[in-house]
Amino acid sequence: MSTQPASLLDYIKTYSLYVLPHHALTRIVFWLTRRESRFTTGVIKKFAAAFKVEMDDAIDSNLNNYKTFNAFFTRALKDEARPIAAGDTEIASPADGKISAIGDIHDARVFQAKGRDYSLLTLLGGDGQATERLGNGRFTTIYLSPKDYHRLHMPLSGRLTKQTHVPGRLFSVGPHTVKTLPNLFARNERVIAQFETEHGLMALVLVGAMNVAAIETVWDGLVTPPQKAAMSSKEYSDHNIHLAKGEEMGRFNMGSTIIVLLENPAAWRVDMQAGDPVRMGQFLAQIQ
Repeated sequence: MSTQPASLLDYIKTYSLYVLPHHALTRIVFWLTRRESRFTTGVIKKFAAAFKVEMDDAIDSNLNNYKTFNAFFTRALKDEARPIAAGDTEIASPADGKISAIGDIHDARVFQAKGRDYSLLTLLGGDGQATERLGNGRFTTIYLSPKDYHRLHMPLSGRLTKQTHVPGRLFSVGPHTVKTLPNLFARNERVIAQFETEHGLMALVLVGAMNVAAIETVWDGLVTPPQKAAMSSKEYSDHNIHLAKGEEMGRFNMGSTIIVLLENPAAWRVDMQAGDPVRMGQFLAQIQ
């Protein structure tokens, strides 16, 4: 797990946004991206060109057909566009994006960037039982940029047991912020989904960020917004919700980060490291 050291520019970019009203700005983005307007198609085309968005894999590749920016941003892909890692013990990437960090969890501390780690207990909203099970497990953090496909999928098959929403800030989760802002992922708003799998506990942490105007899960719909003042949890152990590997489990609006936490040892691909691009369904690791 290696990253380039933070530069002065990285610190300037991070802390210049520190005092902004993150939630207020983000809710404006939420409204704008769901509004139908005669300008919508033009904005979508300019965005797609600026960020080099690949549309060939989309079920509907015609930008003229998207009535809102959010419909374009959360577009569905053709089934054959993202093959899913096949073996029962193979872990699939949950998203298109870039690996921010990957490796082992040591004594309930998770690596963020060079010289920085953060508390797993805080990340999980104070869930001591989950922290105990995951505290010496494996993790990977995947950053989704604005150009990426923004639906999230299951790395392994599992049974949903719990969902927790943790309010927080909405700092950018771009590479410059990861390098410079301590405890970034444990400070931002996030939704934590816990699953029991054949290989132990798996937690998927969906991290909110500046302009990430919504976090959704397929079983609960839109979790945020509206902004909530207190942490909340929902138990699903008795709901019999099973999701297969590769099945959609949630969505982001705009770019953000998903963290995969695994209880049991997994051997990550030796040719994969921080900074590498990944695609949803791609083979990431083998359960040992």
